[in-house]
Amino acid sequence: MELRQYFAVIWKWLWLILLGTAVATGLSYYTSRSMSPIYQASTTVMVGQSLQNTNPSTADLWTSERLAQTYAEMVKRQPILQGVVDALGLGIPYEWLQGQVHVNLIENTQLMEIKVMDTDPLRAKVIADELARQLILQSPTGPEKQQSQYRQFTESQIEDLQGKIQTTQEEMQQLQEAIDAETSATGLANKQAQMAALQNKLNTYQTNLAQLLNFFQGSATNYVEVVEPATVPTTPISPRTTLNVLLAATVGLILAVGAAFLLEYLDDTIKTPDDISQALDLFTLGAVTRIEGENIEDKLVTADHPRSPISEAYRVLRTNLQFSAVDKPLKTLLVTSANPIEGKSLTIANLGVVMAQAGLSVVIVDTDLRRPVLHRIFQLTKEDGLTNTLLQGSPNPDGYLQATEVENLRVLTSGPLPPNPSELLGSERMSRLIEHLKGQADILLFDSPPCLAVTDAAVLSSQVDGVLLVVDAGACRRGLAVHAVEGLSKVGGNVLGAVLNKLSPRGAGYYYYYYYYSKEGEQGKRHKRKSSRSPLASLPVLGSVIKRFRAKNTGNGVE
Repeated sequence: MELRQYFAVIWKWLWLILLGTAVATGLSYYTSRSMSPIYQASTTVMVGQSLQNTNPSTADLWTSERLAQTYAEMVKRQPILQGVVDALGLGIPYEWLQGQVHVNLIENTQLMEIKVMDTDPLRAKVIADELARQLILQSPTGPEKQQSQYRQFTESQIEDLQGKIQTTQEEMQQLQEAIDAETSATGLANKQAQMAALQNKLNTYQTNLAQLLNFFQGSATNYVEVVEPATVPTTPISPRTTLNVLLAATVGLILAVGAAFLLEYLDDTIKTPDDISQALDLFTLGAVTRIEGENIEDKLVTADHPRSPISEAYRVLRTNLQFSAVDKPLKTLLVTSANPIEGKSLTIANLGVVMAQAGLSVVIVDTDLRRPVLHRIFQLTKEDGLTNTLLQGSPNPDGYLQATEVENLRVLTSGPLPPNPSELLGSERMSRLIEHLKGQADILLFDSPPCLAVTDAAVLSSQVDGVLLVVDAGACRRGLAVHAVEGLSKVGGNVLGAVLNKLSPRGAGYYYYYYYYSKEGEQGKRHKRKSSRSPLASLPVLGSVIKRFRAKNTGNGVE
């Protein structure tokens, strides 16, 4: 598949793609707006006191990180959670909190974040702080253990040493003043000895105090404290309406595009001239858009609007038919289709009009003896027609050919419908009638029933110069069209090509000029709507036909 074909598929199914994207976006927006907002509060705690130690060891840091992992697991366990429920009086099972609590270890640090999600921002903040407090209570640094007698004794010893240091420093100051005032050598020596003794005492006191402070405030590894308490969140973390809508729109777009290509893959109908060439190995001799109109007689556009793009499409079909049979003049042409309601009768009627407008003498014979409609298109009577002629011993169409409003165009309607159409069309009388009609017109056009439904078309195909297959774009399945061509070929029918009928301007990738005329009193006044060229302007049919003709006749003197 080429790039332009991908774009053609997207353009064809654009409504489905837009609908799928819009539905996904709308559902996501409605769902997001219907959800209760969820807030998240976070408390940060630290395991160990390495920051208070001026020279922490690698072992202390590694142990603190490992302990942080242990405490992270403890946060979501029953003792901590149950303690929170009891302390706050939540009155709910502790399992309810497990889904709301998340712990995040900050990599390569002693820090961990305790996160709590809740629909109430204040409650999320309170629970996060209480989780940290319960964790501290479960650690060796809990308040009850900090008030032990041993710790009290250590504190009293620190206070005593601090007092002794201060007293010693005062004595040393007084002694220094005495030394400064001393005049005798003996007195000066004694006082200096006393100063040295006081200095030694001060050094001892300071060393002991440093050891006690290190014990009391040192870098305890198994120590938990709150570094950053939780704050009341102001912005919900969920639902993220904008993000959800964008994701849903993207997913909806992808699924809709996928569905469009799947439908296109599963669709085995013929839609383009390329499909006809690939599936049927035939040339597309023409492509005609869908003809608008309430009644079938209103769809004879080549007579009513001869300068419209649709009329031009039929002229291109006429020209391509002439070139497709350039080695043998086309005197008789059968128009059929694989299925009913593919537009073969309208095709043959409009084709007959443009041929007559080109100066050819045209006779259209309605050989559809099951559901004839040509008399309705040209607004003629069908009481006397083909079947009446065939009932004569020597078929003579004189008296049964009806003139139309189009110059050079006559129609032989069906006449009364017989019980055996196939036998009647395959009879010797039918052959003699065709030969007789050839002398009265430049070209004969035969309208027949669908070739897959009945054998009428197959019977007539062997008696005419060529067969034109009408294909309803987007409706005729490839398999049926292939069977139709094979069936006609087996009985000797010369299938010249196909005409793609009821082509959608949007599906074909073109826009068109539409001409419409006012009512009586404004005849000849035309109004034009902007669009582009006819789709047949891009069909390389004529050139392809000429190339094939030249290849077949190389060396025969035909150019």
